[in-house]
Amino acid sequence: MSRGIRASLLFLLVMTGGAAAQSNSQPRATGMEDVAKIKEAMLGNWESIAAEIRPSKNPDGSLKPFYLKRAFKYLPSDRFELEVVNSADPYGAVPLARIKIGGHMLWQGAHPIAPGAQKVDFVADETYEVTPLVQGFTDILNKVASVGYAPWVLNAPQSIFGKTFVPFALKEGTNFMEYDLVYLRGDLLFWGARNIDGRGFDTEQNRPTNLQIPLVRK
Repeated sequence: MSRGIRASLLFLLVMTGGAAAQSNSQPRATGMEDVAKIKEAMLGNWESIAAEIRPSKNPDGSLKPFYLKRAFKYLPSDRFELEVVNSADPYGAVPLARIKIGGHMLWQGAHPIAPGAQKVDFVADETYEVTPLVQGFTDILNKVASVGYAPWVLNAPQSIFGKTFVPFALKEGTNFMEYDLVYLRGDLLFWGARNIDGRGFDTEQNRPTNLQIPLVRK
């Protein structure tokens, strides 16, 4: 296994989720009617245009690029399904793991990044599943995430929903949640860009203040 791929595998175990400079302007807030229209227009399937780069941190605090592709489905009653494929390279040619999340979106009001943008919390309160896609990552999981799980096998998914999962800092009985945003512009769906210093979207204070490259309607 090359040094680059090995480093990416180790980095994958400490990833999760953002911001850039916040705008000083304050666009008008959207009303409930506008939010209902946004929700209706979002219904359906969305996918990454290309592999996305996101900054995150190594265990020693240094920054490292992180690559992924997303497939997102927005469903009635604010339900969502998300599939993320993490890669070792910027072109997505060396996939490391597939993560599937299902849950609900909690709409928290207007976000000042752009007119019509909304603060949204993504809560994985239905499903959370991990599939290792290379043997190196499979071996790592068998070392750091063996308690409470069957042996990890290449290309075989396991549910981590509601369980302790040390690689992603998940604790038993808790649901993964991110403080994010959405901004819909035609057939482009933007979420928040990751914080440039590698911070995740784990608190309201860390909610993103910039836009990630968009998903396109599938």
